Amino acid sequence: MTTTTPSRGARAAAGTADYLDQRTGIGTAVKTFARKIFPDHWSFLLGEIALFSFVTLLISGVFLTMFFVPSMAETHYDGPWAAMNGVEMSEAFASTLRLSFEVRGGLLMRQIHHWAALIFMAAIVTHMMRVFFTGAFRKPREVNWVVGFVLMILGLAAGFSGYSLPDDVLSGNGLRITDGVVRAIPIIGSYMSYFIFGGEFPGQDLIPRLFTVHVLLVPGLILALVGLHLFFVVLHKHTQYPGSGRSDENVAGFPLFPVYVAKAGGYFFTVFGVIALMGGTMAINPVWNYGPFDPSPVSAGAQPDWYMLFLEGALRLMPGQAEIVVAGFTIPLNVIIPAMVVPGILFTLLALYPFIEAFATGDKREHHVLDRPRNRPFRTAFGVSLLTAFFILILAGSNDLIATHFHLSINDITWTFRVLLFAAPAFTFWITKRICLGLQRKDRELVLHGHETGRVVRFASGEYIEVHRPLDEHERWLRVQHSPTRPIEIEPAEDSRGVRRKGYRLDAIRQRVSRVFYEDRVEPVTPAELAAAHAHTAHPHGTDHDGLPQASPAAALTSTDGDEALVSGAETDVAARNR
Repeated sequence: MTTTTPSRGARAAAGTADYLDQRTGIGTAVKTFARKIFPDHWSFLLGEIALFSFVTLLISGVFLTMFFVPSMAETHYDGPWAAMNGVEMSEAFASTLRLSFEVRGGLLMRQIHHWAALIFMAAIVTHMMRVFFTGAFRKPREVNWVVGFVLMILGLAAGFSGYSLPDDVLSGNGLRITDGVVRAIPIIGSYMSYFIFGGEFPGQDLIPRLFTVHVLLVPGLILALVGLHLFFVVLHKHTQYPGSGRSDENVAGFPLFPVYVAKAGGYFFTVFGVIALMGGTMAINPVWNYGPFDPSPVSAGAQPDWYMLFLEGALRLMPGQAEIVVAGFTIPLNVIIPAMVVPGILFTLLALYPFIEAFATGDKREHHVLDRPRNRPFRTAFGVSLLTAFFILILAGSNDLIATHFHLSINDITWTFRVLLFAAPAFTFWITKRICLGLQRKDRELVLHGHETGRVVRFASGEYIEVHRPLDEHERWLRVQHSPTRPIEIEPAEDSRGVRRKGYRLDAIRQRVSRVFYEDRVEPVTPAELAAAHAHTAHPHGTDHDGLPQASPAAALTSTDGDEALVSGAETDVAARNR
């Protein structure tokens, strides 16, 4: 037997780890966390894209901070970009030009930073869509949904404060719109504008203040909430997609170490590499083409980044004549409604939806297995309609580009989007709900009869039938495992003595909301229905109408390959939900 003597480096590492463990107890935490099981599905990578994009933002942002001058003091540019020589501009704009053309790698880092910001917001929105449509926000994850929603709002704040820093014409026009929105607030609007800009727009203090918000306040809050978000993921365990052998009591996947540590490390470099490639090959925000901020030039094609286009679109769609005068004060509804009311309604519905759905269902159970979107028609349809409204507002924010590129009337485009903003969400809600109900009916047919094969056989009696291929136990389980959702039934308004029941009004509201959610539904197949279907199709010659050997109805929801956990799980779940 041979023994290996540890090297000096190994002994030093072991001693350091032991020293830290004895004083912090970190070894227990690391061991527990490393053994944490996480499911494996490509859609879970959307959150990782957002996280790695944020890390890329921090790395590139540190570099940019070293060269950017957050000052609105006036100077005259003298540098390699000849078109700007001698032009009066702010120190912020001049330092942006120096960073782009004189600092080695400066332009690359600027573009990496900007592309990472766009991908960060896109990943957050897509990740929230995945969470919404699969019901991952249900108990116990409602608070984590709110944390993610706040992270999205902070991402908007970080993006807006970041692309406003160069003090060019494009960002200056955006700040001017912001000033108009703030001034539209009744009574306190002008005072808030003076507070934000340090005087009349544009003032001398806004860029330094935005710089502080962008590099200190918002990133600090995002870092704290990202930590809280990940803590909740570990605390509640990760959700998983439905499938045989998966339940609310287990997690089917791989441990964090070494599987996901290796995957996450490689995935970070993949995300960073893609962003770096985009930054090196795709120009973005060329401020030298716009020039320093001047309130007089405003041209077609002046749009913010995509995640703020919905606000721009709402402002463009609102008629300019929508103003009222109350007690001598002008209330500019043409600004208040599109800039505050419409986004407020859309974002409030999005933030509170988990609590609204829980109120409608009365469901207090914990959920760790995700929904198939087709099995929640109202939720899926509502999400699609909300996305449709945002998409129309985003397109409306580019109505001038659509008009110039396709040679159309901008007035016709604006009126079209005004109509679509109300009609399209309603239509997409209806059509999506119909599609979901149709897919559920298709699932019932598949469970009861199996897949069509296109093969027709003739029995001795002269009867012709089409052969169906029965579902395997895994596919059947996927289509019957969900619990049916029905409208809530409440007690009568008055008891047997004619006394009005306390709390009836709230129960009646909940019942009406529940009917909106679940009155249109398709029940999953029950064991009794499956037994009846097999009895109906039974053939006297020992075969069923599928042309296959006749099996007992009880076996239809059980495993045929010895998967006893699947058998008991399917029968128990299907029977329990139909008691």
